[in-house]
Amino acid sequence: MGNALNRLTRKAATWLSGRSRPVRRAGWIRRPAFTDASGRRSCKYCLYVPAGLKATDTVPLLVMLHGCSQDGATLAAGTRMNALADLQRFIVLYPEQSLRANPLRCWRWFSRDTLDGAGDAALIATLVGRIVSRYPIDASRVYVAGISAGGAMAAVLACCYGRLFAACAIASGMMYRAAESLRDAAAVMQQGSRAAPDLVARAAAQSPSGNVAFVPALVIHGDEDSTVHPRNAGQIIEQLRAFARYAGGLADPLTESPEVRVTDARRAYRQQDYLQNRRIVLRKIIVEGMGHAWSGGDERHRFNDAAGPDASRLIWDFVSMFRRD
Repeated sequence: MGNALNRLTRKAATWLSGRSRPVRRAGWIRRPAFTDASGRRSCKYCLYVPAGLKATDTVPLLVMLHGCSQDGATLAAGTRMNALADLQRFIVLYPEQSLRANPLRCWRWFSRDTLDGAGDAALIATLVGRIVSRYPIDASRVYVAGISAGGAMAAVLACCYGRLFAACAIASGMMYRAAESLRDAAAVMQQGSRAAPDLVARAAAQSPSGNVAFVPALVIHGDEDSTVHPRNAGQIIEQLRAFARYAGGLADPLTESPEVRVTDARRAYRQQDYLQNRRIVLRKIIVEGMGHAWSGGDERHRFNDAAGPDASRLIWDFVSMFRRD
């Protein structure tokens, strides 16, 4: 992926110079299967492009990863992320797990090849690279977010392909290498991982792939989630705090702010920030009384809780603060 990232930089410069063709299509675009370079793995995807983009524009890209029993269309409808993309002018990519890879469309965040940066992780990273190269996207503002299995995949991508992403958001997810088999995955969802977050972070930071970099993250979870235990949110934060130290070369740990309780939605939430040199780089949000759902989503679609707060807005407000150098 190192060469791929260099190619993305050159292609982004082409967009900036205005030499590339203009965007001829906007709105909801559903594509046939994308196949990786090996020809062995493929996935379909959906893309949302705000109207009016020109070749001289450069806008952010948000990669949205669905959970089990979802696809790109249902994730888009439930989260209303496309409406926010129109307001804030960013492109949204929805990769879709194939039914052949998993009958419930679950991303294989627990498979050893994926955890090593191959498998589903490589497939998504390669797809992201292709989209960045073909649309007027600022390669320094590529973000990834996901819910449940998609949240766990976002954690995998942040640890294995950190140089590709400027920030991420993990909703109702699990930490990187929380499980390394399907059987372990079921236990982790109910109890949290038995792996030590600090040790896993240290090993991940020492990867020789050349793609490792700390990715600022928002972690959001319902405190009554009976599908993925809220303990997992704390483990993600613990792991990423360690990863910031090992991958970012920090001499001191992140500074922890006091927790605040926010009550401006039908569901209150508790927020805690973690800072590097007075700059927020991690944020944990625990939504009170919420189960396994996208907070503030459209309840006509499964795994959405309309009571709020608006997770889509919280995610965009957080990730859009960051650029990848």
